[in-house]
Amino acid sequence: MSTLKITTFQAYLFWENIDKNLQNLALRLSAIREKTDLIILPEMFNTSFTMNVEQLAEDMGGKTMEWMKKQAEKFDCVVTGSLAIKENGRYYNRLIWMRPDGTYEKYDKRHLFGLGKEDQVYTAGTEKLFVELNGWKICPVICYDLRFPVWLRNNASDYDLLIVVANWPDKRVLHWKTLITARAIENQSFVIGVNRVGHDGNEIYHSGDSMCINPNGNTVYYKPNDEDLYTFSISLDEVTAVRRALPFLKDADLFKLS
Repeated sequence: MSTLKITTFQAYLFWENIDKNLQNLALRLSAIREKTDLIILPEMFNTSFTMNVEQLAEDMGGKTMEWMKKQAEKFDCVVTGSLAIKENGRYYNRLIWMRPDGTYEKYDKRHLFGLGKEDQVYTAGTEKLFVELNGWKICPVICYDLRFPVWLRNNASDYDLLIVVANWPDKRVLHWKTLITARAIENQSFVIGVNRVGHDGNEIYHSGDSMCINPNGNTVYYKPNDEDLYTFSISLDEVTAVRRALPFLKDADLFKLS
């Protein structure tokens, strides 16, 4: 049985305060007492969901990348979450997949949240990211991407686990919960959504509602409202069993994005 032990941190984020966020996150993560394979943090975990990129975006050698390297090495696991990155004169909402040895992969958010003017500040990504961990094929994405099933389609079993890091507001939390469950069922994969809690600098409230949904649409983990650090395990055998019993993916339409 190939299991994956995952630690999700539904964190309170301090508005546009990188140092305070990194200090708080490190303090909270120090409560981890068992070996974990993967730590998942929210979208823009070091600043909250900000458009103030001139002051807050970092380069790829910045303090937040160094912090991620330190945490990955400390816990001997992958650490993932997104932050604002400046590169070649452009800004990206970039997810980092940081390994314990300091190597990493990156994913730039494909769908930029026009309602929040993210599309006026950041540059959209063009490539999906697929990574492997303990025999699992994993696809990590960012917040608003969740609304776009074509982008997240599990073609030819590309992934076994979809991860969504987010700053998703409470006023649309029904959408969040419904879409995560739908993505799990239609792609026959586990889906883990990790959101933040608390008000941001625009007085938008985030209720968290981080969750893990299995390939049958059943809830493995769910936490509303409070900051929460939680470790749990999921089994690849469960994915295999569902796909064998219900071989729906082979009947899916084939298409390419342009």
